This record gives sequence, C-alpha cells and structure tokens, in this order.
Amino acid sequence: MNTPAMDPQQLKGHLDLLLLATLEDSPRYGGQIIADVQAATDGFFNLREGTLYPALHRLEKAGWISGEFQQLPRGGSPVKVYTLTPTGRTELREQREKYERFASAVRGVIGGSV
Repeated sequence: MNTPAMDPQQLKGHLDLLLLATLEDSPRYGGQIIADVQAATDGFFNLREGTLYPALHRLEKAGWISGEFQQLPRGGSPVKVYTLTPTGRTELREQREKYERFASAVRGVIGGSV
C-alpha cells in the first residue's frame, strides 16, 4: 500500500526519534537512512537531504550519534556512517516513552487507535 506523502509539519518534533530509531540496529550512512525511513513508513516519510543532514549534525553534536567516514565496498567517495552512541540509546528510550504517552493522550481525545 502506497500512502500519500507527509505534510512537513507532521515531522516536527519527531525527526530525532525517527533518526535514532533508524540507527538502533546498525550504523548507516545518509542515503541508507533516507531509504530505510521511507521503506519503513511505506513512503510516508520522504526525508530530504536538506532536512536529514542538519538533523544528523545536531544529533552528533548532542553526543547521541557518532559519525565516521568510511569507504564503501562498491567504491566511490567515502561516506559518513552514523552510529548510535550509548547516550543516544538512552535518549532513544526516553523519546520512545514520551512518544507513547503523547500517542496515548491523542487517542484519548480522538478515540480509536493511532
């Protein structure tokens, strides 16, 4: 099922959580993050580089992720591969809990399941 594209306003306040969760299982470079988020949301979240890279820089500055340039097996220019740090794992857990409380509160107002 292909869902309509997101309204950019819907991403506000949730981007950090999406990025941290995407890096939870394994390190990824920017293009992989974009593709993985798009695939996991059936195309609903279609991140642009102009949104992604400033957010990754902010998360790196906060110490929640670390980035290291690596050469990919396919060749080409090195890419920066991002890894979730231990501090980032703690932040991810906290943000998940906050999101669950938020979603529960919204369900309480609008009814049904969100």
